Amino acid sequence: MVRGGLKIDGGIPNRLDRVVEAAGALEDQGYDGGWTAETSHDPFMPLVLAAEHTSRIELGTNIAVAFARNPMTVANLGWDLQAYSQGRFILGLGTQIQAHIEKRFSMPWSHPARRMREFVEALHAIWASWTDGTKLRFEGDFYTHKIMTPMFTPEPHPYPPPKIFLAAVGEAMTEMCGEVGDGHLGHPMVSKRYLTDVTLPILQRGIERSGRDRGDFEVSAEVMVATGTNEDELKTAMAATRKQIAFYGSTPAYRKVLELHGWGDLHDELHRLSKEGEWDAMGSLIDDEILGTFAVVGPADEVGSALRARCEGVTDRVLPIFYAASQDCVRLALKDFRQ
Repeated sequence: MVRGGLKIDGGIPNRLDRVVEAAGALEDQGYDGGWTAETSHDPFMPLVLAAEHTSRIELGTNIAVAFARNPMTVANLGWDLQAYSQGRFILGLGTQIQAHIEKRFSMPWSHPARRMREFVEALHAIWASWTDGTKLRFEGDFYTHKIMTPMFTPEPHPYPPPKIFLAAVGEAMTEMCGEVGDGHLGHPMVSKRYLTDVTLPILQRGIERSGRDRGDFEVSAEVMVATGTNEDELKTAMAATRKQIAFYGSTPAYRKVLELHGWGDLHDELHRLSKEGEWDAMGSLIDDEILGTFAVVGPADEVGSALRARCEGVTDRVLPIFYAASQDCVRLALKDFRQ
């Protein structure tokens, strides 16, 4: 069973000039958490501003690219953000894909599930040395940390180390996430059926191996939402969401998600069209059944309750992603969710 009530999260922009207003709005509107993503800007720096201008909501990265960094630099970032936010920081990590790690970040790539496990274990070893003086002697296959002197040990603070959430889709990464992580960050291209039939049982194996219960672990879902305050707005949002689903569906990593629903051949066609740059044609292949499988669709005054029904009892928190929706539309859509 999931813990407590269903939490709702929102996004925090990475542009520094927009962070304060956006983070404050999330807190004022009753959100439980705010997340940054590592896209065109650093995901950590905005959270300093968000922590300074909020007092209640949790703040996290969804995701920061682990393999673009090393455990020591991430340990420092996590320690400082946890202190400055007064215990509200969540460290969300993901692997990215091999081409980006090697060709964009110029960093090594190999054995991603094993490497991520070791990354998390190294973080815990470093934080333990700062928290209780445990001698730092971490030696793994990918990371080694064996020097920690007083000059490089940060000042103590009264908060526990940050929770670590991991993004995972494949079986090995998902089971490892359940074993060593504090939470799972889901991808928008995951249906409720895939979550309940595939992801959650694999996570449970990892959780049980760690000797914990499901209540010690948080599952976070990103859910695409297509909505509008009138018919034209709804059609526009549906068209935008179809294109997004088509883009995700063209990626080999999500073929298994489509295959579960008998749509494996759709991936092949979407992948072919993506190579040709036929983005509009790709969106036209996403019919109403596929759209409704991967997104919550409906008028703004109804979609909030539908979103809650989709997630309640299955996940612990949800980050709705709205396409082509105004802020007024989003507020109306989430009015029933938070009641």
